[in-house]
Amino acid sequence: MRKVNTIKIGKNIQAIRKSNGYTQERLAEKIEVSVRYVSDIEQDRANPSYEVLIRICNLFKVSMDQIFSEYLNVKENKNLEYSLAGFDKLSKKDKETIENLIIYFNKSKLN
Repeated sequence: MRKVNTIKIGKNIQAIRKSNGYTQERLAEKIEVSVRYVSDIEQDRANPSYEVLIRICNLFKVSMDQIFSEYLNVKENKNLEYSLAGFDKLSKKDKETIENLIIYFNKSKLN
């Protein structure tokens, strides 16, 4: 857990956005803010309002703890969380491929 002096969540929001295949422009449009504001949030030059955070969470189906994870006493793998956030947007074939890879790697660990 990081010492809480200045909370910086821009990189987390950027990672979530990118894992869902969104540009800054598309995110700005979806959450009804300017592209400049999204850029400022991601560069930690601006702090998003609660309303904007809620819009981001609802859009990408993530929880606030995923955005603030490094400041909370929550143990999780952020990269996996961000990647999984975009899983439901994949094609059926791609989802099956990923599921088969997981099964394969889990079986190989047992051998």
